[in-house]
Amino acid sequence: MAYGHENVVGLHKTTTELTTESFLTPQGTCIIGVKSDQSLSNLSDEIKQMVKSKETRIHLKMKVNGETEEIVGYGSPGLTYEDSTSMVARTSPFECGRTLMVNSDKAASDLKRSFIEKLKEVDVLIECKLVFISE
Repeated sequence: MAYGHENVVGLHKTTTELTTESFLTPQGTCIIGVKSDQSLSNLSDEIKQMVKSKETRIHLKMKVNGETEEIVGYGSPGLTYEDSTSMVARTSPFECGRTLMVNSDKAASDLKRSFIEKLKEVDVLIECKLVFISE
């Protein structure tokens, strides 16, 4: 789970991010949730191995006040899941310790505006579920 914040804008064109941090400035245009209870670094070793395959599909399912969104992307050999703060879905193939998935089908700017508006409510609960499918 994560929470909404008054500075959520959801305008970034290539990434979507959830963070464990409690603050968000207006410049964080990709961040759609704060105070996340999950980080990449605390995922299981099994998942960390699974995401090193380009065939692994990664789904980030989110629900807030009855409205849902889903971002689907892929694993990649360079994913390390080292970061303890940020979890970033990327529409590009860029990899770093913060990358949750590459070649995702949506960035923050692609999410429904009605969904983003709900995320602007301070401390609104965002139910998040990660699903990893190895083919």
